[in-house]
Formats: sequence, C-alpha cells, structure tokens
Amino acid sequence: MLKWVFVASAGLLAACGNNSAEPAPGGAQSHINGWTITPKGDLNAFFECLEAEAATLLSAHRGGPYPGYPENAVETMAAILSEVPALMEIDVAASSDGVLYLMHDETLDRTTTGTGAAGAAAWADIAKLRLKDETGRQTAFAPPRFSDALRWAKGRTLLQVDFKPSARYEDVIDEINHQDAEDSVILIAYTLASARKLHRLAPEMMISLGINSQSELNGAVAAGVPANRLMGFTGIQAPRPRLFSTLNARDVEVIFGTLGGNGSIDKDIARSGDAARYADIAAAGVDIIATDRPKQAHAALAKASRAPGNGVCGVSKG
Repeated sequence: MLKWVFVASAGLLAACGNNSAEPAPGGAQSHINGWTITPKGDLNAFFECLEAEAATLLSAHRGGPYPGYPENAVETMAAILSEVPALMEIDVAASSDGVLYLMHDETLDRTTTGTGAAGAAAWADIAKLRLKDETGRQTAFAPPRFSDALRWAKGRTLLQVDFKPSARYEDVIDEINHQDAEDSVILIAYTLASARKLHRLAPEMMISLGINSQSELNGAVAAGVPANRLMGFTGIQAPRPRLFSTLNARDVEVIFGTLGGNGSIDKDIARSGDAARYADIAAAGVDIIATDRPKQAHAALAKASRAPGNGVCGVSKG
C-alpha cells in the first residue's frame, strides 16, 4: 500500500448517503455490501455478454465525484460502487520523482490543498496533501498512487485509464502487468498514433479511441489495432445510432459521453429532470455511458431494465 494510510476499511469505503467532507468511520460501507464487476476472462467477451443482455454499463467520470467526495479518489470510487455498478475512469499523472498517482489537472490548486505544477512536486510532498471536492471543500482523503488504485480495483471493478502528459505509457503498463490487471483496465487513446503505440506495448488490453465513422474504424484496423481490442468513443454531442450499429457489427464496443460542461447532456438532464434520456441513449446501441452523474444515470437505466442486474455477466451485488 502507499505511504499514506487508509484510516480503516470502514473509513475508506464511506457510505454514499453521507455528504460531509469527512465521513464518520461508523457510517462506512464495505464494498461487499455494494456492487462488484468481475469479468471472467476477456473484456471483449464481457461486453458481448452485456450486449446480449441489453445492459449498458456506466463509466464514472474521474471516479464519480460528488459533494464530500473528490475526484480521482479511492474513497469516492468505493462510495459510488456501494450504490452503482460502474467502471471507473481515472487520470494517471507522475510526480517529479516518477511516482504514478491519480490527478487530472496540470496544477494541484483546484483539486488539492497544494499549489503549483502537479508534475513538479515530489511524491513525498503530494502524499501530504488533502483532496478537495467539487465545491472546493477540503476532505480527509489524500491523492492515491496508481498502484494502490489498481490494487483496490482488483475484484471490485474495471478502471478506464486516461494518461496525463507526465505519465509514460510504458510505466503505466508495467504497473498494470505487475499486478496482473490486464483484463481489468481500458486504456484511453486520443489519437491513432497513441492507439498504435498502446497496442504495441499491451496487445492484450482494450483501447478506447475516438471513432466517428466507419472509415476511421477501418483506418485504425489497417494501422494494426484489431477491432476486438477497440472500444469506440463516439463523442458527447448527440447519439448516432447508425454509427453505433456499424461499430457493434464490427465487434467494437460503443462508448458515448453525457459528461462535460454546462452544455452537456448530463447538465441538460439535471435541468429538465428527464432522466429517461439515459435509457434512450442506451437503447440506441451504447455499451458504455460515460457520465458525471452515475447514480442518477443508473437509476434511470434500472427503471428501464437497461442496467446490468445482479448476477449478470460477472456483475454482482453483495
């Protein structure tokens, strides 16, 4: 485990219903009382199973932060899993001395009690910081090492890994291999060149790549990234059922994002109260919805019988 210490397993897995920034240890929940996602073997087969069950999985953007629970924190991910079966999208950066840890921004100011460039600080200093939630309120939680996030996720959920500029692909993949977590991660690539490099370094791992047309998919396959290792991120603007159908027919899982700023679908649904739109998006052929509102999205999918059920395809509730 990393140098900072989880206060206790109870304090680590705090109950989602507690919105205070420092949850009381007595109000905690263990992951075994919530959801787990433990695919048996290949991730491609796992998503094919979910598709056959007409079930759409959620990806909790930056680990699903909400008041009292900061982004890119193990405690936040545990709290989300206590209510929602979701994979966790995380951001991996590197400290000045090469320690991989979870951090989205290039500076420490917004999400931690520290200041300055995130890549210029040594791990010993980062480990002393405390994370801030979306409202800017300090929590009791510290930035976690990537190795500890991987260790925590094993047997609990999948991690979707977004590489920050300071994190070398080779170092991240080495840690994944070291922990035998190849079938528990999805690597995010923003360019075809990045996807090719990631596939060369980790041919057995799934790669999420922006794909907006059949020609882009053909280009990725021609470049040497097999379709059955690809997951197509199809944007955040509007669902495109024809594209979804094309990707699904080629054994490429479809990811669509409702996340983003004030103009996002998540924000629009929050304003309108029309949560059924999540189910409509799923029904259009989306395998994974990447969202800033995993709890609300799950409730809508469950109401429409589009959420993974207990005991389905390696998804279970303790």
